[in-house]
Amino acid sequence: MPKSSTPPETELAPERATDSEYTVDELARVANTTVRNVRAYQDRDLLMPPDKRGRVGIYNDSHVARLKLINHLLSRGYTLSNIQDLIKAIDDGGDLRSILGLENAIGGPWSHARPKTYSLPELIKLFGPQAPSSLTRLAELGLLERKGLSFVARNPAMLDAAAATVREGIPARELLDVLEEARPHFDAIARVLVEMVVRHLDRYDAGALPPATDMPALVDAIWRLRPLSTVFVENEILRALEEQSSDYLGGRVATILDQKLGRRGTTEVETAAADASESAEKSPRAAKKPASKKR
Repeated sequence: MPKSSTPPETELAPERATDSEYTVDELARVANTTVRNVRAYQDRDLLMPPDKRGRVGIYNDSHVARLKLINHLLSRGYTLSNIQDLIKAIDDGGDLRSILGLENAIGGPWSHARPKTYSLPELIKLFGPQAPSSLTRLAELGLLERKGLSFVARNPAMLDAAAATVREGIPARELLDVLEEARPHFDAIARVLVEMVVRHLDRYDAGALPPATDMPALVDAIWRLRPLSTVFVENEILRALEEQSSDYLGGRVATILDQKLGRRGTTEVETAAADASESAEKSPRAAKKPASKKR
């Protein structure tokens, strides 16, 4: 794939500019795995070692992408030995930096939100007394994860938005029902966008990686398309919300007008009937016909 000219950097690609950093605990949460698994994958050379800052290991989005790949392959029935052989072949078969760049561009996180830990009293303060009854649903939807006596939100902004909605009077149960109902639609939208990108970028055999010479251009194209996809989704959602809100408002106003016009029509009919009755009472009565005289 020939390398296309790279446009100047814009605000559309902030995630390319900064690589998130994670401790081992944060990495495990973001990648939906455990610290024990992270250690085990490192021991088997499935995962690159972290950067050391003193005695603390610091991981980045490349580690997240690799863990997601491993999780996906495990869910498809492959063993760690199979995955180890595959990753070794990939690493040995090309420039590791290019491969990791492609892996990160495809499988790296789209959100750079940092996990946040909440205590039960903090959640009750956010959601009110009904918070304990909602914890299971919040966990099922991935908004919260229990950790001992605490709870970890992978995306605190999402949790804060849910809490703010509840404070406006929307029951937490109803909000979570809507989120659960909407998720398959968002999944379908994402699938369509990914398939569109794949059709135009992935022109290689299914059993082979792109040639090393094509990697830089491919990685650049994916990074440029990622933020554009979010722009499409965000603006389409805003358009749909605007239309639905306008339809609701228009329907409500039409109902009010119908009611007002209906009452006015009834009043006009009643007034006309009263006027007719009053006119009949005021009009002179017809003279009685005199009886005929006897001859």
